[in-house]
Amino acid sequence: MKRADFIRTSAISAAASLIPATIIPENETDRKEDFTFNPNPLKLGIMTYTIAKDWDIETIIKNLTEANYQSVELRTTHAHKVEVDISASRRSEVKKRFKDSALESISLASGFQYHSPDPAELKKNIEGTKEYIKLAKDVGATGIRVFPNALPDGIKAEKTEQQIGRALAEVGEFGYNNGVEVRVCVHGDKTNRPSVIKRIIDYSRSPHVWVNWNCNPEDTEEGGFEANFNLLKDRIRGVHMHELWMADYPYRLLFKLLSANGFKGYCNAEIDGNPDPVRFLKYYRALFLAYQDAI
Repeated sequence: MKRADFIRTSAISAAASLIPATIIPENETDRKEDFTFNPNPLKLGIMTYTIAKDWDIETIIKNLTEANYQSVELRTTHAHKVEVDISASRRSEVKKRFKDSALESISLASGFQYHSPDPAELKKNIEGTKEYIKLAKDVGATGIRVFPNALPDGIKAEKTEQQIGRALAEVGEFGYNNGVEVRVCVHGDKTNRPSVIKRIIDYSRSPHVWVNWNCNPEDTEEGGFEANFNLLKDRIRGVHMHELWMADYPYRLLFKLLSANGFKGYCNAEIDGNPDPVRFLKYYRALFLAYQDAI
């Protein structure tokens, strides 16, 4: 065999060895279909904290409609300017604009938190939450995200958890009376663990406090991912996803558990953008659906 022929044959053989045997059956009768299409994937939206922080409402609607997303969670203090200082007429206008769009739902993401040992600071956050709940009601938002956001050093964790729970009970009741869900995020310093959020909810003793699952690395620790999910599964009303390409977070398992649990809310992408955000959102949606065998 000539040297050139030997090299060419060797290269072809090496390439063939890299192809999984399952996609080159010995004959057509050996081929088995192992993919079952999922016609009912979870619903997809974005949280505007990063990728859409500079978009106004018209841009949000335009881009998410083009990318075929279903919901948006508006982060307060961002360029969309859905804040408590807008007028009643502007609130009605925002509500109508989203209602007339292809988006199914909107919600708000606030930065209110209830862990401070300073009573004045705590009261400020509670009253601020109530004002944004009124805003949420006026613009047609279904819920509002809030934080624990820490277990301060030098204070017994149980005391802080009880304080956060009582605060959530108060704002949760206010939200319920206004038709707005209060969703506490699994987030913060030592409060980013499902077990801590479960204790906080138990301390609240309220049926009107819900959870925003935040896809933290800590979700896989302690008793394991499924055990942590089960701690909060009956309270999850929102999800924040991050980089779906990160293989160390079990997104496929999360989607499976959410579906099995009858989750009807939205999985909102909290991600950084790039110079072509709509194109990027389309790729993100494709991976989201692929994880669920929906494409």
